[in-house]
Amino acid sequence: MLGAASAGYLYYRHLNDNIKKDDLSLGEHRAAKPTPNAAGQTPLNVLVIGSDSRNTAENLRLGGHKASVGAKPLADVQMLVHLSADRSNISVVSMPRDTMVEFPKCVDPDDDEAYPASTKLMMTNLSLGRGGPGCTVATWERLTGIRIDHFVQVDFAGVVSMADAIGGVPVCVKDNVHSRNYKGEGSGLRLAKGTHAVKGEQALQWLRTRYGFEDGTDLARTHAQHMYMNSMVRELRKNATLTNPNKLRRLAETATEALTVDPGLGSVGELYGLMQEMQKVPTERITMTTMPTEPWSQDRNRVVPKSGDADKLFAMVRDDLSLDGKSSGPTPSAAGTAPVTSSTPTDQITVLVRNGTGADGGTTVPRRATDVVAALRDKGFDRAAVDAEYTPRQTSVVQFPSADLADEARFVAAALGLPPTSVQRSTDVSGVTLVVGADWRSGALYPAVREGDKAPLSARPLSGGDTDACMDIQEGFTW
Repeated sequence: MLGAASAGYLYYRHLNDNIKKDDLSLGEHRAAKPTPNAAGQTPLNVLVIGSDSRNTAENLRLGGHKASVGAKPLADVQMLVHLSADRSNISVVSMPRDTMVEFPKCVDPDDDEAYPASTKLMMTNLSLGRGGPGCTVATWERLTGIRIDHFVQVDFAGVVSMADAIGGVPVCVKDNVHSRNYKGEGSGLRLAKGTHAVKGEQALQWLRTRYGFEDGTDLARTHAQHMYMNSMVRELRKNATLTNPNKLRRLAETATEALTVDPGLGSVGELYGLMQEMQKVPTERITMTTMPTEPWSQDRNRVVPKSGDADKLFAMVRDDLSLDGKSSGPTPSAAGTAPVTSSTPTDQITVLVRNGTGADGGTTVPRRATDVVAALRDKGFDRAAVDAEYTPRQTSVVQFPSADLADEARFVAAALGLPPTSVQRSTDVSGVTLVVGADWRSGALYPAVREGDKAPLSARPLSGGDTDACMDIQEGFTW
């Protein structure tokens, strides 16, 4: 008995030693912790990061691109997993790697190198190279106002080894597909029409396929990743072979060797506890979504968060509202955004307010800017004033011209209940300027999401219980 106990303890320590750890957040400011619901429960947010690092022999073999050896890794997969406070549902929000965002200041914990806050929009997958996964976490918190509790990072080799340990993940294509174009670009995935259990390198090819799925964009790749993740969860839950000690040991070995996590998940016990919490959610209450986007004005091959729809999706996660529109048990209290502060006193902040409610040919609400100015003054913004310039907008926005006014702009947005994504830098304004859009036609506070709302259709919600999901194939990539 003593020998068995000693062996078990040593093996437990061996698994713990496998796990690589990194700092949770490298930003200067954290988003606020969510307010507990009526039952005193709080949600849990985990950011899943897929790294394209090719700085090991195995990752280079799997990922190709020898020119990338030695380069900083890219966060090509980013998924926020939100476990509701009452553990009744899980919401997943993916951000396409081509999304243009602003980066916060980050400091690399290994060498203290400081990466200043960006002065322009940059591609989100670059965040991982600004000190590590903690900068990706800080970037998400800045964009969404959602407090992230943990992160889990995996690389190419980790995906392959975990797919093998599970024994294969069923995926479906509506036609024969070969992801390879005339230039030789593509993942190399080759599948016949129908359902297949992919594992090993084929699983990695599925997750990396862009050319050949739907319209050949990164959004199509994200949709395929959601199908894979849902199927993997179902497979883990029903696959009785995982009760086999050897299978379970192999999965434990591969999982701990494949992952980099924050210190809060830095042991087998903590990872197992997280798994147990997530297992409480039925698969049909798991909703996969993609952050709604629109083309970036400066480069049509890049995207930015879609005003309105992205705001709603982030607000639903912040407020712990299920994306499938079903009740989540005890009604959550408003889980406010980050407690934004400003070094400038409220009565010294100048805010110009424009009436933009007549967007897209709609009717302009009379005196709307005047009403919002009154609401601001009630909150102590004595220098709020109406700006006569007419700028119709579908969604409301707080704009600022330079970095020194960023905190003031966020402070104004928070005071009126506007989401963090509404705060945008713009050279079209000379000071902090609030444009009241068509989405805010009445009331002193920006309208919040409500219990019973569903994720916007532009987020392409996919239920974990949808066993019939199957990928459309892009024209020209069939055989």
